[in-house]
Amino acid sequence: MYLGEPSQQRGALIGGHKRKVPGGCDAGGDGVPVGSGPAVILPPMLKSLAGGAFFGEVWGTGGPEVLVLHGWARTHGDFAKVVGPGSPGGSLATLAPDLPGFGATPSPPTPWGAADYASALIPLLEGVLDDEAHGAEERGRPKPVVVLGHSRGGCIAVALAAARPDLVRALVLTGAPLVPRTGGRRKPAARFRLAKGLQAFGLVGDERMERAKRRYGSADYRAAEGIMRDVFVRMVNERYEDELAGLRCPVELVWGDDDSEVPVEVARAAQSKVPGATLTLCPGAGHLTPLTAPDALRAAVERALAPS
Repeated sequence: MYLGEPSQQRGALIGGHKRKVPGGCDAGGDGVPVGSGPAVILPPMLKSLAGGAFFGEVWGTGGPEVLVLHGWARTHGDFAKVVGPGSPGGSLATLAPDLPGFGATPSPPTPWGAADYASALIPLLEGVLDDEAHGAEERGRPKPVVVLGHSRGGCIAVALAAARPDLVRALVLTGAPLVPRTGGRRKPAARFRLAKGLQAFGLVGDERMERAKRRYGSADYRAAEGIMRDVFVRMVNERYEDELAGLRCPVELVWGDDDSEVPVEVARAAQSKVPGATLTLCPGAGHLTPLTAPDALRAAVERALAPS
């Protein structure tokens, strides 16, 4: 069982210090531990979305054209400077939910993977009707949206586009662990592997095994509680090569060239599996690109929204 790399993305959902973040693709690197960047301040009022399945915000006016999906241990507020009220270009018509288990949205009932998160999002998108549709057959059809996904949110975005291509106009993916790194995953510590082997023979009890998991698991694993720990283990052990190969919508990858959590080699490998996919590199942007390179992500979303 893989419990995540020691440097997996981490950080508090709300709070921390405030500082100004450069907005462009050429913004300086984060230069700090992942998750310790600028504070994400949630607004005082959140909306119930999809009948209470999610809580979040709806930005902009008119029918939603964009769906944003945040990363592990983050919230929808990460995208406020990209397509929301903090963006210099103003808000785009955007659905911005907190994914189950994060922010204001309760945890899922079982250990979900990316496909389960995607399934939960389908009713939200099926409620986005195409106001410009003409003809009896087209009226009432959902309007496909551009999905912007960061980190694990990018994995969910790919699962969504693979399951319901009719709901996804294009994908903008950033810092998403879509394929394994070169060299494979780092093995758990020898003592953890020993404890796990002994547990299989009934020689190590659950309490001792739990202590081993807390000691040798990644920071994200140790921080997760209850069902979310099982969600984390499931998601970090998933692979998405088949889903990537089956994508038919336009795909743009936007990556920090110094991303140490999900290196550029992952982006290039993912790009090679999607015909026509493009890759934009942001010098010094690190892993938290919604905070360090919001202008680059905004430009990618606007390209995806442009008439073809």
